[in-house]
Amino acid sequence: MKKSTLQKHTKLANDVMFYIYTHLDSIVDTKDISEIFQVDRFYLQRVFKEVFGETLYSTLRSIRLQKAAHLLITNPHTTISEIVRMCGYTSHSSFIKAFSQRFGMSPQEWRRGGFTSYAKNIADGHYDRKLAKQFAQLEPRIVKMAPINAYYIRHKGITPSLKQVWQKILAWIYANDIQKYKLLALLHDNPAFTPLQECRYVACVEVLEEKQIRDTVPKFQISGGLYARFDLQCKSNELWQFFQWFYLEWLPRSGYETTVKPSYIVYEKNDYIDETNEVQVQIYLSLTL
Repeated sequence: MKKSTLQKHTKLANDVMFYIYTHLDSIVDTKDISEIFQVDRFYLQRVFKEVFGETLYSTLRSIRLQKAAHLLITNPHTTISEIVRMCGYTSHSSFIKAFSQRFGMSPQEWRRGGFTSYAKNIADGHYDRKLAKQFAQLEPRIVKMAPINAYYIRHKGITPSLKQVWQKILAWIYANDIQKYKLLALLHDNPAFTPLQECRYVACVEVLEEKQIRDTVPKFQISGGLYARFDLQCKSNELWQFFQWFYLEWLPRSGYETTVKPSYIVYEKNDYIDETNEVQVQIYLSLTL
């Protein structure tokens, strides 16, 4: 495949993925997406699988169910019917069937506490209650954030292979001679109940100077709005345990609910780059009253 064709396919697939995440409530099926991007439906499906290794339909279904599972536990005052609409389902019964197949319980059972046992199984015994006590000392700042324009590379799985992703980001920074920048990560999935190897992770760089950029890396905008900001310095594995503490312990008693906006991380110290076992980060989690 020619390099220009590969770049064209990668851009189309990334644009489609971004559209799905930002218009989840209005997408009915893959036919809608092909019409929006004005490309043949089967061509789009082929390109998407070529870039991401999974079908457009299965990706859309997975994203919907992950968002629904997230909202069911973080937004206790939002009805299931409202969550069904927020996640783009047109049929209540088809949503319940799909959710039960994915999580092994009904949405009602999940919301009533079934998610806690599911999350514990995901944690696979590594969730340390002593760490929960450590996190309990954290006090967030409630902040209003402006949108962030960022260049990015998507990756499925919070795994050691992320080191190669960040090396590509650094190579792009050096090739463009960028001196002032900020490294971020966008988390589309909730690490509290999504296995880390299945979490969709987006390595991002915000360029903080006026610069002529070679657009070999795609660009998108991280949504602004109301966020809880936590400042954290910890061991690498403890970072993902923080999300369990936040969603299972802090959020339920906070008086806040979350939105469908993904959380994101700003790195002061990035363990994938520094090759240490420590991170220093600001974590931003979207909130609503």
